[in-house]
Amino acid sequence: MEKRSEELFDLARKYIPGGVNSPVRACLAVDSVPLFIVRGSGSRITTADGVEYIDFVQSWGPLILGHAHPGVLRAIVEAAERGSSFGAPCEAEVRLAEVVCAALPAMEMIRMVSSGTEATMSALRLARAFTGRNRLVKFDGGYHGHGDAFLARAGSGVATLSLPGTPGVPPSVVEDTLIAPYNDTPAVEELFRRQGEEIAAIFVEPAAGNMGLVLPEPGFLEALRAICDRYGALLVFDEVITGFRVSYNCAQGYYGVKPDLTTLGKIIGAGMPVGAYGGRREIMARIAPEGSVYQAGTLSGNPVAMAAGLAALEALRVSDYAALAARVEEFCREMEKIFAAKGVEARINRLASMFTIFFTGRKVLDFASAQSADAALYTNLYKHMRGCGVYLAPSCFEAAMVSFAHKEEDFSRALEALRSWEPRK
Repeated sequence: MEKRSEELFDLARKYIPGGVNSPVRACLAVDSVPLFIVRGSGSRITTADGVEYIDFVQSWGPLILGHAHPGVLRAIVEAAERGSSFGAPCEAEVRLAEVVCAALPAMEMIRMVSSGTEATMSALRLARAFTGRNRLVKFDGGYHGHGDAFLARAGSGVATLSLPGTPGVPPSVVEDTLIAPYNDTPAVEELFRRQGEEIAAIFVEPAAGNMGLVLPEPGFLEALRAICDRYGALLVFDEVITGFRVSYNCAQGYYGVKPDLTTLGKIIGAGMPVGAYGGRREIMARIAPEGSVYQAGTLSGNPVAMAAGLAALEALRVSDYAALAARVEEFCREMEKIFAAKGVEARINRLASMFTIFFTGRKVLDFASAQSADAALYTNLYKHMRGCGVYLAPSCFEAAMVSFAHKEEDFSRALEALRSWEPRK
C-alpha cells in the first residue's frame, strides 16, 4: 500500500539528509516511512500510491480552510499570472498588512517575512535593540523556530528526535537564553528577580503547540504581562500556530492579553511560505529603513503568497469558529470515551480546532508532564490509524489540526478506526 512512498523515500535519502527537508516528516518517532503526498482536497490527502487519508495534520496548521480551498487557489493563480516575484512592493502586501493589523489590536505595524522562524529571529533582534538588553526568557519545550538562541530546551522536532542540546550553536549564543517551565509563574518571577534588568523579552506561545498542545493556566499570561510591565521587558506572543486558528483575533484576542510584539505564520500564508512580526508602532519604527535595526528578505511580501494569505483571511473573517470548536470538542469527548472503554489512560488537550492525545493519567500543563506520556503507545495508535486511512501527526509532541473542510463523515470514520484499535506497546 505504501510501495511508491518507500521507493521515493529511498531515492530521497541519496540526495536529502534523512530523506526529508524538515526532520519530523521522516516519521522516525513513530517507526514508519513517510507518506509522499501528491494532492490534497478539503480534509483529504492522497499519496503517491493513490491512497486517500483523512488529514488531521493540515500541513502542520496553515490549512484551516482545508486543502486547495477554491478562493485561495483562485487568488494564487490570478497573482501568479501577473508574475511570481518582483522584489518590489505590491498592493497585496499592503492590503494583507491592513487586514492583519485590524484583526489584532496589539499590532499597529507589521513586517512580512517568509517563515515563522524568520519572524521570531527578527522579533528577538528588535526586542534587544528596543530595550538595550540581551537576555530572553523562553519556556521549556517551547519551539520558536530553529534560530540559534531559541534551540535551548526546544520542543517540536528537537523533542521528537531527542536531540541533545544545540549542536552547531556556540555556547555563547545560548548563554542569554533563560528557561522556565511553562505555566510556572513563580519560576519566571525568580528569573526576573535575579536578572530582570538584563532581560529584553519573554517569548511564549500563548497556547503551546510544540510540546503537544498545552494550554495556559488561568492567570499565567496575565502574570507574564504584569512581569514585563514591572521590569520594562517586552512580551512577545509567538502565534505562528495559534494565529487566526484559535480565533480570528488570534490567541491574544481569545485570552484577552495584549503583547508588545507578535509573530505570525502558517495561516496568514494559507499554505505558502509566509511569516510576519509586528506590534506597537514605537517598537516597529526601529526597523530599517524607518529605523536602524536591519532585517531584509528578497521574497518578503511575495505577491503570490500575499494574495493567498489575503484570500484566506477574507474567508476566515466570516467563518464560524465557535461551531468548529464545538465539533472538535464533541470529537475529543467521543475519543475519551473510547479510550476509557479500552482501559487506556489518556488526556486530550484541546483548544478551538487543535488537540493532542497524551497517554498519561496526569494533567499536562508543561513539558515535563507532556514527556510523561507514553510515546510507545502513541506510536502504536499512529500506525493503526494510518492503516485505517486516518493521518495523525507523526509525533506525540505536535498538535492535531482540524479544518473547516472536515465533515461529519471524517469524524465518524476516525472514531470508527479508533474503536477497532487494540492498545499495545
